[in-house]
Amino acid sequence: MENKLMNLTLKVWRQKDAKSKGGFETYQVEGISPDTSFLEMLDILNNKLIHEDGQPVAFDKGCKGPFAFDHDCREGICGMCSLYINGEAHGPDSEITTCQLHMRKFKDGDTITIEPWRSAAFPVIRDLVVERGAFDKILQAGGFVSVNTGGVPDANSIPIPRDDAEESMDAAACIGCGACVATCKNGSAMLFVSARVSSLALLPQGKVEGARRAKAMVAKMDELGFGNCTNTQACQMECPKGISIGHIARLNREFLCAKFKD
Repeated sequence: MENKLMNLTLKVWRQKDAKSKGGFETYQVEGISPDTSFLEMLDILNNKLIHEDGQPVAFDKGCKGPFAFDHDCREGICGMCSLYINGEAHGPDSEITTCQLHMRKFKDGDTITIEPWRSAAFPVIRDLVVERGAFDKILQAGGFVSVNTGGVPDANSIPIPRDDAEESMDAAACIGCGACVATCKNGSAMLFVSARVSSLALLPQGKVEGARRAKAMVAKMDELGFGNCTNTQACQMECPKGISIGHIARLNREFLCAKFKD
């Protein structure tokens, strides 16, 4: 049975930069297959806008032309496709990124509202694109191992309990998309930071710098303007990789132990 093509109304956030006032523009898209991915649907609309209005985007003439949105791998790996769709990070599906969302999750005639991440720590660069360099700065503060732990053969010879190794790998699955921050009512980055801390704190190679890492990353997170965690679990619900808030408890223990040692 052939899938029925869909006609949709899109309300897309348009904004020149972080200092400019933004607003929604309404567009119509027609003949969309339910098997089309969400980003492919945006490509179709942008292609239409290019042919109608041309390049570049003319913000002083009613936001005509194609709009900007982030994307790279389109395989759920890079975390670039950061869109707030109908009030949900990455859209109405669980444990997926926006590039893995397909139009079959919507109905013919639906109105879809598309926004960028909403967080003071993620200023808008243009339209649906936000600056997420704050995550890079947090990692630079301590999300690494700098001590000499030997070569690869030596490191692989260190016995690690299976449960610890599995939990470390689960935490390392974080792709840094920022959905946790955008979803949190406080704009907290605790899930992201705790995942990075857990991925190293559970391994012998990462324990040497554990105290310094926890203090440095939390301090940088506060410095960059992220909010405090109140454990609403919204971040876990919207995380495309299903990162558990149990890692936040580990981060808190690591941080408190480091402070007591001081």
